Amino acid sequence: MEVYLIGAGPGDPGLLTIRGRDALAEADVVVYDYLASDTLLNYARPDAERIYVGKKAGDHTLPQSGINRLIVEKAKEGKIVARLKGGDPYIFGRGGEEAEELLEAGVPFEEIPGISSTIAGPAYAGIPLTHRSFASSVTLITGHENPDKPGSVHNWKALAASASTLVFVMGMKNLPDIAHNLIAAGMAADTPAALVHWGTTPRHRSLVSTLESLPEAAVANGFTNPSVIIVGKVVSLHDRLNWFERKPLLGRSVVVTRAREQASGLADRLAALGAEVIQFPTIEIRPLADYTAVDATLGRLDDFDWLIFTSANGVKCFWERLDRAGKDTRALGSVRVAAIGPATAEALRSRGVRPDFVPDAYIAESVAQGLLEQGMEGRKVLLARAAVARDVLPDTLRKAGADVLVLPVYETVPAHARLDEVTERLQKGTLDYVTFGSSSTVDNFFARIPESLVRESGVRLACIGPVTAKTLGNHGLTASVMPETFTIPALVDAIVSDAGERA
Repeated sequence: MEVYLIGAGPGDPGLLTIRGRDALAEADVVVYDYLASDTLLNYARPDAERIYVGKKAGDHTLPQSGINRLIVEKAKEGKIVARLKGGDPYIFGRGGEEAEELLEAGVPFEEIPGISSTIAGPAYAGIPLTHRSFASSVTLITGHENPDKPGSVHNWKALAASASTLVFVMGMKNLPDIAHNLIAAGMAADTPAALVHWGTTPRHRSLVSTLESLPEAAVANGFTNPSVIIVGKVVSLHDRLNWFERKPLLGRSVVVTRAREQASGLADRLAALGAEVIQFPTIEIRPLADYTAVDATLGRLDDFDWLIFTSANGVKCFWERLDRAGKDTRALGSVRVAAIGPATAEALRSRGVRPDFVPDAYIAESVAQGLLEQGMEGRKVLLARAAVARDVLPDTLRKAGADVLVLPVYETVPAHARLDEVTERLQKGTLDYVTFGSSSTVDNFFARIPESLVRESGVRLACIGPVTAKTLGNHGLTASVMPETFTIPALVDAIVSDAGERA
């Protein structure tokens, strides 16, 4: 048994430490907080028990004493427990209390530090907490004092007189009192002050004002917890050094409907540009129930002139069966290989195969046209693809005299995750874009979401190409965004351009 007290960082999942990631992967049980990014749970084992003990001001799913007991009980069952806490466990995270409880119970533990929101939030807003010209020290202060303490625990005169940058955590409810106490203790009313809300996340935003005006500005601009309050001359650097808020998709929410196996490239590109990415896979990639036909075909690859792949998934599943058969790339022999687009081509290159043909436009019609120019009459063609797919490519090649064998190497089935969340956000009008990477994602999306709800929500629909847009039209809707080149990078660029025009 062992407990890891893990700092989850301030919200950006990329700020989790490598040690924290490894501990999550080892755990039997993950106990996590409101401020810990859901994305981090992907590092846990699929069979790990996940227990939410969300704590935010005025809404404690489980009181601290209950959390302490829960961690001890799970550990004494002989399990490895990962206690995932927002920010750093030992900076206003009550990690010290949990560690003492574990020590008293005889449970071994390890504290894994995380990046605190007190540092990261201001940094993402362009506010360095120390700077040679402005401040040589930092004071971290709780803005949520224990109501059982007599009077104020803070020495307001010392805080007001210091040259430190002051950082208050979870103090929005007490912001008027904080400003009043500092000014009453002698701090200049026009001292620069700022708020950073949901720092480092796609919901990040900041507000710069003066100490005297900050409480009123906070109300006018709708700032609530979780927000960090920064007071000091370093705030004057906000406009010059504010790099994160210049990301073109910051504050935009984008639904990604691709299968989880395919979504990482699109999701990562969007997140890197500041978008809030909601992964809502409408299809799930699954292996076939019976690979007899595939395995038999792998034994006679020399019979074919061409091997065509229509997706990176097809490449992956094909090579998995090739490996199971004890074969490798050499089994392709003199067979020429075609890929429908750059992602599929890259999947082939990663396995040591340079495609003989990649079309200029990445749709089945272009693949067919390009192959016809190669001369298909009398050629034997093996088409590795999903069990259910459009028949444009095989039909066109057959009409040109090719002998085509369609070989399903995987299947797609409807997925069911996050339906309630996406439905609710469409109803509230808080989604900016829904992306579609294939006709199947469109059909599966509208098998779960009413067309009328999408139409009324005002969400913009982004399609990777004209075939997908045509399928969208079959549902009575029009693509708002479609790139000229039918690739994931081009789709992301088109969304950025559209967002910029609508800013």
